[in-house]
Amino acid sequence: MRVIRRLPETLINRIAAGEVVERPASALKELVENAIDAGAGHIHVRLSEGGLAMIEVSDDGCGMDAAEIALALERHATSKLPDEAIEMVETLGFRGEALPSIASVARITIESRPQGSAEGWKRVVDNGALVSEGPAALPPGTRVRVEQLFEKIPARRKFLRSPRSEWAAASDVVRRLAMARPDLGFTLEHDGRRAIQVQGGETLEARVAQLVARELAGNAVTVDLMRGDYHLTGIAGLPTYNRGVADHQYLFVNGRPVKDRLLIGAVRGAYADMLARDRHAVLALFLQVPASEVDVNVHPAKSEVRFRDPAFVRGMVVSGLRHALSTGDQRSAQAPSASAMAAWQAEPIAPPPPSASQGSIFGQPWRPEPRVSEAGLAWRGYEQSVMAPLSARAEVAAEPVADAAQHPLGVARGQISNTYIVAEAEDGLVIVDQHAAHERLVLERLRSAGAGQGTAPSQALLIPEVVELEEAACDRLEEAAGKLAEFGLALERFGPNAMLIRAIPAALAKGDPAKLVADVADDLAANGDALLLGEKLDLVLATMACHGSVRAGRTLSVVEMNALLRDMEVTPRSGQCNHGRPTWVKLAHGDIEKLFGRK
Repeated sequence: MRVIRRLPETLINRIAAGEVVERPASALKELVENAIDAGAGHIHVRLSEGGLAMIEVSDDGCGMDAAEIALALERHATSKLPDEAIEMVETLGFRGEALPSIASVARITIESRPQGSAEGWKRVVDNGALVSEGPAALPPGTRVRVEQLFEKIPARRKFLRSPRSEWAAASDVVRRLAMARPDLGFTLEHDGRRAIQVQGGETLEARVAQLVARELAGNAVTVDLMRGDYHLTGIAGLPTYNRGVADHQYLFVNGRPVKDRLLIGAVRGAYADMLARDRHAVLALFLQVPASEVDVNVHPAKSEVRFRDPAFVRGMVVSGLRHALSTGDQRSAQAPSASAMAAWQAEPIAPPPPSASQGSIFGQPWRPEPRVSEAGLAWRGYEQSVMAPLSARAEVAAEPVADAAQHPLGVARGQISNTYIVAEAEDGLVIVDQHAAHERLVLERLRSAGAGQGTAPSQALLIPEVVELEEAACDRLEEAAGKLAEFGLALERFGPNAMLIRAIPAALAKGDPAKLVADVADDLAANGDALLLGEKLDLVLATMACHGSVRAGRTLSVVEMNALLRDMEVTPRSGQCNHGRPTWVKLAHGDIEKLFGRK
């Protein structure tokens, strides 16, 4: 007969540590969150070997006395829940598991001195066993040092990655927490090298740009949307400022860094028609919601949350981002890339002498010309062989054009290769990709035309189609039928495990109705709202816009070029095409002068 027994406290702590302390970055996150909850004004973090050898977090917060230090190392002991209302928690930590879990798998030294106290106290615990305790000399606040993480648990230690990988994860933790609290100062050192140094009292935009990329400030828009007690703020990169991976998307809920699938999906939906599928937006979004409307007690790591009204939250993020990006107007990349500028300045290279079979150039025998210098080339006699044929066209205006100072994108001066419009602006030279620009204009017109109709046009099926799904999926579709009808998708329940499709959106008339309904059902299960259909329509409209826009290679008159420029200036998101590429770039006067050595 099997005997049920109580597990020893040390084993319980090690089991709990498996959920809370996955790697050095996990322990670091808990320690920094404790420092923030303690009211610190500045937090100093020191790491060695990516945190594998040592993690030290010092703060100038409220501090603890000897009894509080001992109590903090017991399981489920916390100062952050004054009562049992766990659904109203407003601190980053609240479980009371982090410190005892860390102490059960590492050597931990806690030194602390309460504010206003004359002396501090130190307590050392090694893998769950008390080693020593006594007085400590330190400024008011707390210092926690974690050493030899998982050293006595080889089964866990061998699953840790290299010091370089662990350092990357640890620095990302500090970066996210520092981003969430621009009012606090943070210092991060790794093996004696200072990696992050930010001062408290910064603006949100300045802090994000400093921690993500300094050029983000000039390539982003501010997000600020209030709906009732919900407030969405942040900074969102223009679609032309994107990355190949999604590791530069920072999401926060009530000041807590999260990696929530609902929010990630909302971001993807907001940028759906502005980015290629393999590109990702750069942004930092901060969502403030009432504590009663979000459950942060979903996972021990506290990186996942659950919203009471997920559809409302997703819709708010999508609309907030789209509205902010539309205020960017015609903004695009702020300057040509460095490699493009270098190409302008590169010296042309002379072709190699022709072989005997090649004979001559332009009917004349080829003769080598003397070198002018070691760096330069002598052009006389064969410059046409290294110069590309002219392909630009400038049209004489039938009527005087407007002053460039009156228009942000300037006035058209010509066309290159029947593909790029060259315009003169007050502050430089503007080059516009005519197809990419017009593609965005057409898409926005198509979207605006459908927005005012209230209900999207639909295409009735000659023979209603039955699609079989799981009963839970049918329940969700039936509940959302009214919302789906606004998009032009008409559904009826057809038994426990089937839906009857009577009409589909006109823009998707050539698609597969059954596949469409199945995708919508999956979206409802994942996100709680029928937003995928709207995103599908956006993709269809984008395709229509591409086919209906001015193609590259088409000759435009000056009037047509100027009309395109004027439309871009008043159309939201005209700075990027439907695939996230820039529609125009600008060479400032200073850049042009550098090309000719005037600066």
